[in-house]
Amino acid sequence: MPEAGIGELIWQGVAALVTLAILSFLYRDNPIYKFTERLWVGIVTGYWTMLLYHTGFTDKVVTPIFHLGQWWYIFPALLGVLMWFRLSRRYGYISRYALAFYIGISTGVFIPLTIKTAILYQLEGTLRPIQATWNGLMFVLAFAGILCSLSYFFFSRELRGALGVASKIGICTLMVGFGAGFGLTVMGRVALLVQRVIFLKDYLADLARIF
Repeated sequence: MPEAGIGELIWQGVAALVTLAILSFLYRDNPIYKFTERLWVGIVTGYWTMLLYHTGFTDKVVTPIFHLGQWWYIFPALLGVLMWFRLSRRYGYISRYALAFYIGISTGVFIPLTIKTAILYQLEGTLRPIQATWNGLMFVLAFAGILCSLSYFFFSRELRGALGVASKIGICTLMVGFGAGFGLTVMGRVALLVQRVIFLKDYLADLARIF
C-alpha cells in the first residue's frame, strides 16, 4: 500500500478494526462480531440498493423514457410496478402476472443458452481429433474419465463386470472433480484471508512510519 495521509490512515484504521472484529469469531461468537456483521449487512444492502437504482431504474426507466423518448420502455416499467403488489395481502395476486411474464421470458432466453454452453460446447470439447502429444494424452484420459463417469449413471443393467469396473473408475473421476471444486473454493477463501492479513501488515507499517 502506498504511504497514506492522516485522513486516509484513519479510515484504514476503521477498516482494520472491522477486520479484527470479524476475525474475532474464530475465537467464539461475541457481541463485537455480531455488531460488525450487522453493520456490514446494512452497508452492503444500502450500497446495492443505490447501485441498482442508478444502473437499473435510472438507466433503464428514467433516461430512456424521459430523456431519449423511447416510450416503449413504459411496458417493462409497468411490469416492474406490478411486482410491488406482492407486498399487499389483498392485491398480491396482481404480481403473478408480471412474475409469469418474467419467468416465461427468462426461460425462453436461458434454456437455449444453458443447453448451448453446458451441453453442446461440452460435447464439442470431447469430439475432437486426438494428437500424439502430451495434451492429446490428457484429452484421452479426460475422455475416458467422462465415459466412466457416465457409465456410473447407467441404470438399465446391473453394474457388474466391465461395466462395474468402469463405474468404479467413474466414481473416482467424480470424486476428483468434486475435490478440485472444493479445493478451489477453499483456496478462494484463503486468498481473501491472505489479502486481509497483508492489509493489516501494511497498515501497521504505515503507523510505524508516522509514529
